[in-house]
Amino acid sequence: MTVQTRRQFLAASAGLVIGVALPIRARAQSGAAAALGDGTLAEGSFAPNAFVRVAPDNTITVFCKHIEFGQGPYTGLATLVAEEMDADWSQMRVEAAPADDELYKNLAFGIQGTGGSTAMANSWMQMRQAGAAARAMLVAAAAERWGSDAATLTVSAGTVSDGSNSATFGELAEAAAAQDVPVEPAVKNPSEFTLIGTDRPKVDSRSKSDGTAMFTMDVYRDGMETVVVRRPRVIGATVASFDDAAALEVPGVTAVRQIPQGVAVYATSTAAALKGREALSVEWDYTDAETRSSEEIFAAFSEAARSPGLEAEKVGDSAGAIAAAETVHEAEFLFPFLAHAPLEPLDAVLELKDGKAEIWMGAQFPGADKGAVTQVLGLEPADVTMNVMLAGGSFGRRAQPTAHIGVEIASIAKAAGRDGAWKLVWTREDDLTGAYYRPITVHRMRGGIAADGSIVGWEDRVVNQSIMAGTPFDQGGADPTSFEGSTNMPYALPNLTVDWVKQELPVAPLWWRSVGHTHTAYATEVFLDELLEKAGKDPVQGRLDLLKDEAGRDRAVLERVAEMAGWDGTKVRGDRAYGVALHESFQSYVAQIVEISDAGGLPRVHKVWCAIDCGIAVNPNVIRAQIEGGIGYGLGTALYNELTLGEGGEVQQLNFDTYRMLRINEMPEVEVAIIDSDADPTGVGEPGTPPIAPAVANAWRALTGSSPRRLPFARAGV
Repeated sequence: MTVQTRRQFLAASAGLVIGVALPIRARAQSGAAAALGDGTLAEGSFAPNAFVRVAPDNTITVFCKHIEFGQGPYTGLATLVAEEMDADWSQMRVEAAPADDELYKNLAFGIQGTGGSTAMANSWMQMRQAGAAARAMLVAAAAERWGSDAATLTVSAGTVSDGSNSATFGELAEAAAAQDVPVEPAVKNPSEFTLIGTDRPKVDSRSKSDGTAMFTMDVYRDGMETVVVRRPRVIGATVASFDDAAALEVPGVTAVRQIPQGVAVYATSTAAALKGREALSVEWDYTDAETRSSEEIFAAFSEAARSPGLEAEKVGDSAGAIAAAETVHEAEFLFPFLAHAPLEPLDAVLELKDGKAEIWMGAQFPGADKGAVTQVLGLEPADVTMNVMLAGGSFGRRAQPTAHIGVEIASIAKAAGRDGAWKLVWTREDDLTGAYYRPITVHRMRGGIAADGSIVGWEDRVVNQSIMAGTPFDQGGADPTSFEGSTNMPYALPNLTVDWVKQELPVAPLWWRSVGHTHTAYATEVFLDELLEKAGKDPVQGRLDLLKDEAGRDRAVLERVAEMAGWDGTKVRGDRAYGVALHESFQSYVAQIVEISDAGGLPRVHKVWCAIDCGIAVNPNVIRAQIEGGIGYGLGTALYNELTLGEGGEVQQLNFDTYRMLRINEMPEVEVAIIDSDADPTGVGEPGTPPIAPAVANAWRALTGSSPRRLPFARAGV
């Protein structure tokens, strides 16, 4: 979601959800002691608002409205609460908040959901005020108990004191529950922070290390069956007919049913379900399918790039400036379909009993998935319970506007025609062939350079599908996620035109880690580097000279990364070459410089220097981890990844043998500098990804004289 779109949703959202008790049931991920099995509070517990519970055993449970799939919101949001409560870090526990679009909405979206690197940004003040409210009520309870002035009491490490008396939060919890809830509790000045800004161990690391963390695959219900679905290899095909005789002969297979998504095989074990699916005979109807190959789609997109599209940004007269330029430079960049390929493929568990349904899944938009189950099964919302589980990655894959996994598990239950429990399992092959890809994109670019070396004209035409079209986020007209990052660049270009040519395909597009920035950063930063090179300018100083803001955050990260890398303008030293890229995404500013060599025709990245300004760094350890992960994810993709449709539209990549991941020995050394800032926190889950590919391409051109026009690098034959 673009910055503009996020701000529009934020402006339309209600205020902070404070003072709302929790009359709902949530499943513990961390053994928190506050909740009983029926959803009531344990005796003596204290729930000042929808986000915090204090138990008599002195544990503090934070309900996290954002799914935890490795990016750190459990730790980050717990840190905000602990900071404002003056709690001891050892007290903190975290549970996933249940599905409730009103109570737990993302203030940037208006619904409950995780994405767009907004988890910390939208929760920053909300969670701090939740903690501050709890602290104020605990202090009020202590003051009442001791007959003291609340203003004179001190709080440290979860203990309230008046100098003569002291009591832990747990001891005060029951009395605190009787206090009035502050509507606008005061929060700390940043100068008072003791936890925010320091490295904290992640609250979920131990359970993930010792195997006690619960993922959807760990959920088992009495009598549960495992279900896999036979899907077409051609996207958009539907079932014409099927023969289940051989499948039903497989021991353990209990039923075969057609559902809207394909043919479902029910079995007593995963192995039996997979064998049953393999034995199925299915005829497919390709009437509405995408039967073109990737090459045919690229050719159509390239042709579409020759005609103007919807205007996204215009400054001056780019056509006239380029026509009058001393040097004209043109390029066309091609970006393939990409799968998300998270470590844990999609899965879900649903139990249907006596007209009530309970679901367990790693839901990124839990309200949407709950709503889908409610609708498919014809139930009332009050009769459907959603348990948001830990998940093994997403990169956008679980943020489904269509709620198709909720629809699919509900369709499986509906087709069974009875009460029961079912676990839907997607294999890696299902994941890679199941569509929902980063859309194919073409950038057609032109630039003009004057005799003095200045860039006088810039044109960027972006051709791809709209991700937002038909979703709750569709605002009509141009889709900013299709070209974000190619507009509102930090560079002062006197004549600029960016337009967008919308394409329609049967292939479902989906946001992929950094959404539009995943391709716009590459196109803009490689093209700019080439223009600077033609003008005889240093790639770092040339960018600095173009920046609009003399004291901007873009400038700060670029200067910092140049200092880190010891940049002196030398692009090649022996067999090593160096490249730079600068890109802002999700309101965070990132600059990267890479060191590469030629490893048999492909770049070998030895080191990456990265500077990021993401506002106040709540947990520097998590920020560094996210930047390192984003760099590795983006690098592996740039080098190796594409999801291709072959003859007749059949998906070619089925597993990691053909959709290759970056290997551990290929991961470069990464040095991250976090810029000190007093600005509110912004995103870190995605901004590390966009700059890595263009930085590598720019270094590769310095080394070899050419930069890839079509990704991945391996495909380009560099």
